Amino acid sequence: MKKTLIYISVLASALLGCDDDIATVSLGIDDYYRVARMQKLDLHPALTGNAYRWCVDGVEVSTDRDYVFMQPDEGEYAVSFDIIDAESPFHFDFVVSVVHEELEYSPYVARVYEYRPAPGQFVNQMPLYEAGDRAADMARKAEECISGKNEIMISLGAWGGYVVFGFDHPVVNVPGEYDFLIHGNAFYELTQPDKKGGSAEPGIVWVSEDVNLNGIPDDPWYELAGSEYSSPLTRHNYSMTYTRPDAAKAPVPDESGFLTDTEYIAWRDSEGSTGFVAKNSFHPQSYYPMWLDDDELTFTGTCLAPNGVDTSGMGTYYILYSYAWGYADNHPNDYEDLNSFKIDWAVDGDGRPVHLRCIDFVKVVTGLNQYCGWLGETSTEISGARDLHIALTDELPPEPI
Repeated sequence: MKKTLIYISVLASALLGCDDDIATVSLGIDDYYRVARMQKLDLHPALTGNAYRWCVDGVEVSTDRDYVFMQPDEGEYAVSFDIIDAESPFHFDFVVSVVHEELEYSPYVARVYEYRPAPGQFVNQMPLYEAGDRAADMARKAEECISGKNEIMISLGAWGGYVVFGFDHPVVNVPGEYDFLIHGNAFYELTQPDKKGGSAEPGIVWVSEDVNLNGIPDDPWYELAGSEYSSPLTRHNYSMTYTRPDAAKAPVPDESGFLTDTEYIAWRDSEGSTGFVAKNSFHPQSYYPMWLDDDELTFTGTCLAPNGVDTSGMGTYYILYSYAWGYADNHPNDYEDLNSFKIDWAVDGDGRPVHLRCIDFVKVVTGLNQYCGWLGETSTEISGARDLHIALTDELPPEPI
């Protein structure tokens, strides 16, 4: 019997490792496919036509020629593909069996792809830079900090600094539910706990799906629109450039003694403003990422309105107030919902909602360009993240009745 062939690349990075090659096999239309839940079948039919239609269990899911099958739930799925063409229409059916993964997925961060902080007082310390380290070394160190249950803090520096991480599986978008959470080190101060102020250094969260299935974060990014996204005080498409400090320049301390160089690292932004990341007496190391060769660092993204208030009036006691929702390092970790995120919040560059059935990469970016006296620059810190749809393996079973 003559068979029409389709070519299917099976992406199984969570089972085989992120760097393994994608296996390519040629199968007939009557074959029975088997894939782990949340993993992807990249379907490329060999035949062409004027239009196409893919259906899963009778529901149309795509009109593109190629289709990536992915399901979070185990079971057998009836898949059909139609070539809609007046001269040579074609239809074929096959079944995909979605099974439980052989190696249980972890709910925690599995990999850091990039760590690129802006200058800041904790940079080169969290994680620790050592002579000779390059970008890959620092990404590995950041990964060692925030992967699994390690929960060791990393700093993203001043506005625009970021980290990109992922899990050992795609995080599925479950409508109406929170999909993942991120831990930071925010806290509420004791005098006015109801106002949710203390130390909140909000980080903007971006997400991306591995559309081209190459295992690296080079696909489009989408911002998760938090509570301040539509605020008139929020600046979109904002950019800032930091300049490497001149080691020969004489420092300019302030009168308090807390700041050892008020003109330490110069910055300029896309709106024509300029300023400095100051150096303080608590952190004498270089604040400029030592592993980067660039003499200028430019970041582009969204900038939130300042949230710090000097309640002392003398620059000695700042309260950084939390925004309502949708940002990392914005509320204490005990408030799980306020540190959780929905993939459905994703928007494109024009602010239009984008539907993503899953994501493979998460980027957290320091969201404020703000300096608060002796506290220094506002810098997002994170210590880990978790997929809320994967059960915690260390949870105790329920007590018998």
